[in-house]
Amino acid sequence: MDKFSATASIRAGWSTFKRRPWFLVGMTALMLVLTWVIGAISGVFGEKEAPGLLGTLLNLGLSTLLSMGFTALVIRAHDTIESAEVGDLWHPKPFWKFLAAEFLVGVIVFIGLILLIVPGVIAILMLLFSVYIVIDRELGPIEAMKESMRITRGSRSELLLLVLMCIVLNILGMAALIVGLFISIPITALAVVHAYRTLERKAEATSA
Repeated sequence: MDKFSATASIRAGWSTFKRRPWFLVGMTALMLVLTWVIGAISGVFGEKEAPGLLGTLLNLGLSTLLSMGFTALVIRAHDTIESAEVGDLWHPKPFWKFLAAEFLVGVIVFIGLILLIVPGVIAILMLLFSVYIVIDRELGPIEAMKESMRITRGSRSELLLLVLMCIVLNILGMAALIVGLFISIPITALAVVHAYRTLERKAEATSA
């Protein structure tokens, strides 16, 4: 059984990145461009229609699809980097489950942050893998959140370290004239998926 550690997850993300760096850089660049395009399109519709409503809904829908696609892509890239392709970005099937999971997690974290911050941080760590589980197993939002809480149990201090390391790496990527984000984003995303897979195996081995 793999031993979970934050540093091992970052190393795994880097190791996977090195196997197809240009593909992952390209996918990250595409994601960032699409994010900008979605914002521009939503702004145009928001100006022409009912004050901001259509633009907001359009932005929410398209941003959710993009987030789903990138999540599916990094899961595929982590599991079998050789077979990852642009088409993995199109993963619309569990749209409503994903959207509901994002909303519920966001509400819980927001409430937790209001309650002296610490409960919000704990909620982030407990529910970190909820949307990954929706994409990976197509569970409903509540089931995905429960599963995330189950597999993160006993490893949340190490997960906190991983989250902090990912934040620092992406700040450094942004400081490197923004271009560094094309490297730091896929590495940290792959590191989170590695943590998910490692804790998933650990939980299954423990319950067996």
